[in-house]
Amino acid sequence: MTDSNNKPFDFFIIGGGINGAGIARDAAGRGLSVALCDMNDFASGTSSASTKLIHGGLRYLEQYKFRLVREALAEREVLLRLAPHIIWPLSFVLPQTPGMRPGWMIRAGLWLYDHLGGPTRLPRSRAIDLQTNVEGNALRPDIQRGYLYSDCWVDDARLVILNLRAAADSGAIILPRTRCVAARRARSVWQVETVNQLTGRRQEWTARVLINAAGPWVKQVIDEVAIVESPGNIQLVKGSHIVVRRLYDGEHAYLLQNDDGRVVFIIPYEKEFTLIGTTDVELQRMPDRIEISHGETDYLCTVASRYLNVSVHPDQVLWSYAGIRPLYDDGSANPSELTRDYVLELSDAGGQAPMLSVFGGKITTYRRLAEHAMEKLRPCFPGLQPAWTSRLSLPGGDLAAPDFLSFVDKLHQSRPGFPVDFLKGLARRHGSYTHAILAGHQSMEGLGRHFGAGLTAAEVDYLMTHEWAREADDILWRRTKCGLHMSATQRAALASYVLLSIQLMDDSFPKMSF
Repeated sequence: MTDSNNKPFDFFIIGGGINGAGIARDAAGRGLSVALCDMNDFASGTSSASTKLIHGGLRYLEQYKFRLVREALAEREVLLRLAPHIIWPLSFVLPQTPGMRPGWMIRAGLWLYDHLGGPTRLPRSRAIDLQTNVEGNALRPDIQRGYLYSDCWVDDARLVILNLRAAADSGAIILPRTRCVAARRARSVWQVETVNQLTGRRQEWTARVLINAAGPWVKQVIDEVAIVESPGNIQLVKGSHIVVRRLYDGEHAYLLQNDDGRVVFIIPYEKEFTLIGTTDVELQRMPDRIEISHGETDYLCTVASRYLNVSVHPDQVLWSYAGIRPLYDDGSANPSELTRDYVLELSDAGGQAPMLSVFGGKITTYRRLAEHAMEKLRPCFPGLQPAWTSRLSLPGGDLAAPDFLSFVDKLHQSRPGFPVDFLKGLARRHGSYTHAILAGHQSMEGLGRHFGAGLTAAEVDYLMTHEWAREADDILWRRTKCGLHMSATQRAALASYVLLSIQLMDDSFPKMSF
């Protein structure tokens, strides 16, 4: 079956990761008509496989990437304000050990890091005695000196979903599990053909501009879907993480310097766990399966064990994930030194039917990337409205309270029949939209079946109806991280519930906007 959508859109975006979602939100909010597709679930690739940090990138200072660090640090402040429910401050301990980066270099780098991005609400860096401060309790006793600095944590997959929600709220058409199989220039527009991966439904679209935000598949879209000439290239670099039972008390993270020049983060994760990552493994092609290797697991365990007062072994790993970073190929021989900056390549065929391809980028700077994309395309849209995304909260971010914990307190006061921990977990995912899920209920019984880990039928229904969740994994590992806290039996029960619910939904669900 082929449907033809005759109305020309201003933008057709290929890719529902953070960059595509950010561009969709920005463009739709400026009054442009937008359609976006992703061949899988949103944020199911690179955008849910990050180290989950909103940060300037301390180590990029060594590579003299001052513009990138400055922009990222400034964005850290903006995003913390726009989404305080899914982004929050996190302190990092940087131990100093013999043979690593010298103290003067670390102090100079931290001073720059404190000041390069302008005013900040986060604490400034300082030297600490790891023998007398609690932040040193988890480290080997011979590690005596270190530094404390600040960055932010983010729920990366939810950041993508919230940007898509905002785009849909402004009229964008959002198409999950929909592959773009062809895109051809036809005079002043693009003719785009898509196939729904679940139903086989084919649709044709026309758009004035094609946005290629396909991440690791950006070159594939250029070479095989749109078939246009492009000088840009990418280097695929796999980054992997492991999750183990919580290794230490406290809410601080560690930034560890390895003797190969790389750094590894150790981060408190989901209250009960510790996240360790990441690796940098250069790939020659996209693998059929993206997963951590035994060598990467050993590497991360070895680095962690080198610093901590406990050993970390591969058999302690409870969960792992890996993603492919589509870094712009700037000719660097070392994958760790490839630029994390983004490059926007415009192909306009003599001013007709432009195509903008996005290479590289960091989750921290996605919003600025979107603004720069809009500026690059401004000549195509005379009278384009000005930039706006730094001012309006992301969905759920308008807490109407001084901070997140104050919001949770107010929430509990209005709904005392719910446990505080349950409300806190729900609010961490949905912010002020928590009220829509609770929908007038005053106790857990009203929310339907409890699948475990604070996940109820009411929230599952909400995620399927308003956040395009179609399979259990969409909910367990991306819309929430409840899968990490649930047993196999509980996860299977959720999968059965989702399957039955989807069967009852109308076939038009994949193209619904909310």
